[in-house]
Amino acid sequence: MTDADATTATTGADWQAWQESWDRQQEWYMPDREERFRIMLDMVEALVGPAPRVLDLACGTGSITARLLARFPEATSTGVDLDPALLAIAEGTFAGDERVSLVTADLKDPAWASGLPYDSYDAVLTATALHWLHAEPLAALYGRVAELVRDGGVFLNADHMIDDTTPRINAAERERRHAQMAAAKRDGALDWSEWWQLAAKDPVLAEPTARRFALYGEHAEGDTPPVAWHARVLREKGFGEARPVWCSPSDTLLLALK
Repeated sequence: MTDADATTATTGADWQAWQESWDRQQEWYMPDREERFRIMLDMVEALVGPAPRVLDLACGTGSITARLLARFPEATSTGVDLDPALLAIAEGTFAGDERVSLVTADLKDPAWASGLPYDSYDAVLTATALHWLHAEPLAALYGRVAELVRDGGVFLNADHMIDDTTPRINAAERERRHAQMAAAKRDGALDWSEWWQLAAKDPVLAEPTARRFALYGEHAEGDTPPVAWHARVLREKGFGEARPVWCSPSDTLLLALK
């Protein structure tokens, strides 16, 4: 029996399969997803070294944490999220790994950081998650993140940061991206709704998936302010420098240095 078989037999779920399924679903929306993760970890290594203490903010299934530990085996990670289904996958994936701790918390709650195991972190990392927040709670979250990042530490956020001053560029990019997504869909790619329909039918994930939809509905709606807004607010909240270090036609990876 392989390790994966043993995990499935013990828990009733193949957590690696769910991780891979989540990755494929996310890549349908973001084909360059792995590239943003690579650059994110490049910058972590450049600024805080190869054994960082990391806060994986809005961690979901632990996509960032998995790549962090594969590249930097001496790193440690605290994942924080509110989604019970995605956290169940993370918990199953990292069970028994003392480098990883997972915390359930609502990032809109001013006291969300009270359950973290550490008072400070070398790096706070997040991807494709904070656009679920509106601008005011996001600015408040940035203030708390600035308190958690040590001097010389970093915050990296890869997300949709929309520039409304370029409507024709935005429309052309969106049309091309959606054409590519439609082609992938015809080849069998799962979208967001279809992935969650599968999770709802899984014997282990059905209950946390039901709780997830009770919390969020189909999809939380937040804001996608431009890069300049993020950089300005992060500086106002206590970071010394902030600028993009990578971008695709639709997304940006912004780095803030304490």
